[in-house]
Amino acid sequence: MDVKRALEIYKDTTNIAVKLEGEPVWIENVDEVNGMATVQVGARPTNTQTVNVERLEEG
Repeated sequence: MDVKRALEIYKDTTNIAVKLEGEPVWIENVDEVNGMATVQVGARPTNTQTVNVERLEEG
């Protein structure tokens, strides 16, 4: 995924499925300058990771 699409998903009001290495995640923040995204993994709000947006997959 590219930074532009990650940002679109982050700002969208509907639920768009995103996965990190096959596991569902929620995008919590997008750092456009560095191409990074903070994501919540699974259902636990405290389980977050900051990853390169290229590792994220839509669908």
